[in-house]
Amino acid sequence: MQATHRPLALIVLAAGAGTRMNSDLPKPLHPLGCAPLVAHTIAAGAALEPSRLIVVTGHGAEQVEAALQDIAPEAVAVRQAPQLGTGHAVLQAADALKDFDGDAMVLYGDSPFFTPETLQAMRIARTAHDVVMLGFRPTDPGRYGRMVMDGDILQKIVEFKDATEQERKITFCNSGVLCADAATLMSLLTQITNDNAAGEYYLTDIPELAGNAGLTATAIACDEAETIGINSRAELAHAEAQFQSQRRAELIEVGVTMQAPDTVHFALDTHIGRDAVIEPYVVFGPNVTVESGAHIRAFSHLEGCHVSAGAIVGPYARLRPGAEIGNDAKIGNFVEVKNAEIAEGAKVNHLSYIGDASIGERANIGAGTVTCNYDGVMKHRTTIGADAFIGSDTMLVAPVTVGTRAMTASGSTITDDIPDGALAIGRAKQVNKPGLAVKLRDRLKAIKAAKSKD
Repeated sequence: MQATHRPLALIVLAAGAGTRMNSDLPKPLHPLGCAPLVAHTIAAGAALEPSRLIVVTGHGAEQVEAALQDIAPEAVAVRQAPQLGTGHAVLQAADALKDFDGDAMVLYGDSPFFTPETLQAMRIARTAHDVVMLGFRPTDPGRYGRMVMDGDILQKIVEFKDATEQERKITFCNSGVLCADAATLMSLLTQITNDNAAGEYYLTDIPELAGNAGLTATAIACDEAETIGINSRAELAHAEAQFQSQRRAELIEVGVTMQAPDTVHFALDTHIGRDAVIEPYVVFGPNVTVESGAHIRAFSHLEGCHVSAGAIVGPYARLRPGAEIGNDAKIGNFVEVKNAEIAEGAKVNHLSYIGDASIGERANIGAGTVTCNYDGVMKHRTTIGADAFIGSDTMLVAPVTVGTRAMTASGSTITDDIPDGALAIGRAKQVNKPGLAVKLRDRLKAIKAAKSKD
């Protein structure tokens, strides 16, 4: 048998209609942990460093293939039309594998929980057998396909609807995941028939066909939790709970402190360093990295951002895509940052919007500051130098630059660049009109009274 260093091709089946989802969105694209289901499958397989990735599409093929450009641009998409079963689906990859010398592993775009460790165990088992299937022992075998074993030899897999009463008593069930030499797999697939209760071409016929050809098949076991497939909204919600529970446990294990883990929600690609502290009710969207020792306070939402070591974010902060928070910087309550760099030691403590901006080291941004970055057509950038002080309620009308150690007076609207060390005052002169407030209030009351009589 070949060693595990053989090249590997992943074949991901993502052609199903998912009618029970009751959705216009193809099932493989429904989000789990802020990423499409199929992205989870691809991520697990990617840990094996495959040399080729083939995704079989069908229902909603255009949408799935467009999403693959972001998820895995290297993927080769092949279409299954019509959908005639799992065996027929895998056979659609034949042309994409005709020049491939290595193993093929079949995964499923609606089964997001198979671990790299389990998949690697299948590759190791391939060193002793021609075909390796993945099985599990569920609490309730129900209508799962049964795996008929003779010692370590897998004789056949029987779908529940085709099984005898004796076969239905078997508790070792089929997950559908398969690993075999690619050329051997394609050869066996051409022998599959649809002579069964569903009239479909089953991938599960492969072990028996392998035995008939003088090849050996086996099955290894994994935990039932890995085998969960998503076929309905209820199952998707259950899977989301399982995903979040797993991510929380993983992060706690690597040294992240969470005061109320069940209230914190993560994305598939969330990365958090050890000794970071995550307070309750924090939501991590896609593409977030939080470095060691950072502190994310309660009720904050982060997406597409990077928080450096020792930084403090929140409570009630929102970091949007492109936010880069430097070491020991502080983003306070009700602050929104988008496409902006907040340098080391800078502070944006409260009630501010910082968008399309660069904030220098140790700069202090007063409450109510807004970088006015959008003119209705284009975005413009604000640059604030190191050690600058921005007074409360300053409107910075971009494009504008505030120099090093410069200041703005509270309530200013800044439309011109401020030199280093200068103080800018951009507000109208205050004028007091004695007694005018009383006269104006009396007049308004009279107008209101007259309207009420009418």
